Amino acid sequence: MIAPFAERLAEAADRTAPVAVGLDPHLDHLPPSFRAGLPATPGPAFRAAAAAAAEAFCAEVLRAVHGVVPVVKPQVAFFEQLGSPGVAALERTCALARELGLLVLLDAKRGDISTTGEAYARACLDPDGPIGADAVTLNAWMGLDTLDPYLPWVERYGRGLFVLVRTTNPGSALLQRHGEPGAALALAAGLQAINARVAGGGWGPIGAVVGAQAAAEAPALRAALPGGWFLVPGVGAQGGAIAEALAGAGPDGRGALPVASRSVIFARGEDGADIRAGVRARAMALAEEVRAELRRRRRG
Repeated sequence: MIAPFAERLAEAADRTAPVAVGLDPHLDHLPPSFRAGLPATPGPAFRAAAAAAAEAFCAEVLRAVHGVVPVVKPQVAFFEQLGSPGVAALERTCALARELGLLVLLDAKRGDISTTGEAYARACLDPDGPIGADAVTLNAWMGLDTLDPYLPWVERYGRGLFVLVRTTNPGSALLQRHGEPGAALALAAGLQAINARVAGGGWGPIGAVVGAQAAAEAPALRAALPGGWFLVPGVGAQGGAIAEALAGAGPDGRGALPVASRSVIFARGEDGADIRAGVRARAMALAEEVRAELRRRRRG
């Protein structure tokens, strides 16, 4: 039987550091050796070659970060834009991550109900399915019933869910801060109720996406969702500081999972054999920064 996701995440984070690395293979940012030979015009040949380049680059990143961070977060959109070759590359990338002992958090931001939601859930989380991710990001602003199709996978196969609660894009306040208390707090409380039902107590499988730039709101969201891990984007290239990213950690320092993508996987001037060493060095530096901030917080 697969252990609950929160338990597996905590154990993996204790071995390394509570941090995730995003797999965002922007084609324009790939090192020159990976972009060499791509067809000049769009079409099936370009998509096939670009998918192969993205997959090869992600494989270098995975081999660089395994043993340094516990979680990788493939961004589905960068693969799906390349059609069926891109989807196949995503499948193989996730399989390699699992082979290397990394937890796979699929950044898909799905959200639907009934049989459509069930199909999304099976595609993302079925251990015998195409991806077999350990966790997935979801958009529940259509309603908490959008989570229902995923709960059987959570309960039977130890999967995790990270629900968009407080994002920091400019338009997010219209919905997320609406009302008193704000809708984001109401959503967090609803997620805690699901955690309590599924897990009974302690850390549960339902977490929240809370941007690093929402650090001022993170303690209140933590109070509303004491049993859910926070996935915290916005670190690194987006300007978020580690101290901000850990603002929603629990009293024991657990519960916040900062994620960095571009600042770890891309660096100007690196190519070929330098890529793996460079990515590993930046991942190690990020992990140590997180550990240092957690030590500082524990000392008070």
